[in-house]
Amino acid sequence: MFKKILIANRGEIAVRVVRACRDLGIWTVALFDASDRDSLHVRLADECVEITSPLGYLDVQQTVELALATGAEAIHPGYGFLAEREDFSAACEAAGIVFIGPPSDVMAAFSNKIHMLKAAAAAGLTTPLHSSVSFQADEEDVYMAQAKKLGFPIVVKSCSGGRGRASRIVYRADELQRAVREAAAEGQMVFGTNQLYFEKMIRPATFLDVQILGDQYGTLIHLGERDGSIQRNNQKLLSEAPAPGLTPAQRARLHEMALQIARLFGYVNAGTIEFLMDSAGQFYFTEVKCRIQVEHPVTELATRRDLVREQIRIAAGERLGISQEDIRIRGTSMACRINAEDPWNNFLPSPGFLRRFRLPGGPYVRVDTYAYSGCNVSARYDPMLAKLNVWGETREDCMQRMRRALQDFAISGIQTNLPLFQRILDDPDFIAGEYDTGFLQRPLIRAQQEVSDGTLHDLAVIAAVAYQVRLQSQQPVTPDRLLQGWHRSGRQLPG
Repeated sequence: MFKKILIANRGEIAVRVVRACRDLGIWTVALFDASDRDSLHVRLADECVEITSPLGYLDVQQTVELALATGAEAIHPGYGFLAEREDFSAACEAAGIVFIGPPSDVMAAFSNKIHMLKAAAAAGLTTPLHSSVSFQADEEDVYMAQAKKLGFPIVVKSCSGGRGRASRIVYRADELQRAVREAAAEGQMVFGTNQLYFEKMIRPATFLDVQILGDQYGTLIHLGERDGSIQRNNQKLLSEAPAPGLTPAQRARLHEMALQIARLFGYVNAGTIEFLMDSAGQFYFTEVKCRIQVEHPVTELATRRDLVREQIRIAAGERLGISQEDIRIRGTSMACRINAEDPWNNFLPSPGFLRRFRLPGGPYVRVDTYAYSGCNVSARYDPMLAKLNVWGETREDCMQRMRRALQDFAISGIQTNLPLFQRILDDPDFIAGEYDTGFLQRPLIRAQQEVSDGTLHDLAVIAAVAYQVRLQSQQPVTPDRLLQGWHRSGRQLPG
């Protein structure tokens, strides 16, 4: 097992990896840039080192150099940034550092998305219609011809990304140039490449992930599926496991297809095979995520398996200690992606100072986050603050626990999408498990709830009374910390 691991990421996933390493007795090294100096992953890690490159977390060379300088034996890339860059995996291998993920040759097979889709189709798997070549933003003649051939709507996708970052849905030809330009710029910023391709949009569709694990000795297993159909701009906001809309026969077929794809490409470590299901129940293989996913806690809660721990063990050369027969999906788990954005104002980003950050608790409630009261939410990176994960014996129990956890979650200082999830959890179609990727486009979900004049009047009176009480107070306000038992019982300096 490794003695020291460098974490080439930030935010909640860096915190998650630090904790997994601690469980295994591994020393951790955190990377940080100037804006992350006070971030939680830096405070929790055993050691930290600043990345000074203008490329930040995308700098392959400096990341490898820092790993060597700190004596790290392995690098965990998390997700995003360098996580799916085969050149980063290859650079680690060349430097004698273990990359915690698939080998570079496996990643190279998936980085060419068009080749990957063609190989899957040749193996008998159904894939969406897609462009026959990839392109860059300045190759207008090429991408216009490809779009005309496919027909609208289409999805513009990065060759190195997924359906979330560097991805755009285009409904009309006059929207295409701008979408391609934006996707290319975002792909360059997030993944270090501006190479794109098109995929024919399937609608209505259910978005399904199958979690897989594979060791270096040929053992491959799946850990069930997740439904990630509640999306905005192709980014999953709410996921649940198991998917509510599948029959047992469909579920078995989906899992077998995922393992078939993993075997086809010789997959190693943790990964996710992604599918779309149309209204007729037809599955379409879309891509493979060669990394841990944002939604991995959903699977961890449903299977009672630590996926990050398994990643590290596999990378260290250990055999997978579990078989397919050991995997049991228990109950239902859900995750909400809590973002610093205003859902009632076109999801306007809301960076700033967190005045209050009170986490929900209770049985089977888990929050993965980097945030804390008093921290600054940067505008430089993804707006995700936290992942709120819950589990229940039944789907009904799980939904009720999520409602309670959303109500308990208190955030002030910035706007968040907490109210949007409260609206989703009370929607009749969601409660029935009957939803698809178009769910968030519905007017009743997106519309801001009207507040009556009477309610506004009551709130104004409450605010005025509270203000007057504070003004008229004759005693100075005592900070909460001075009232705590630790302070009162602490050692005092002699008077």
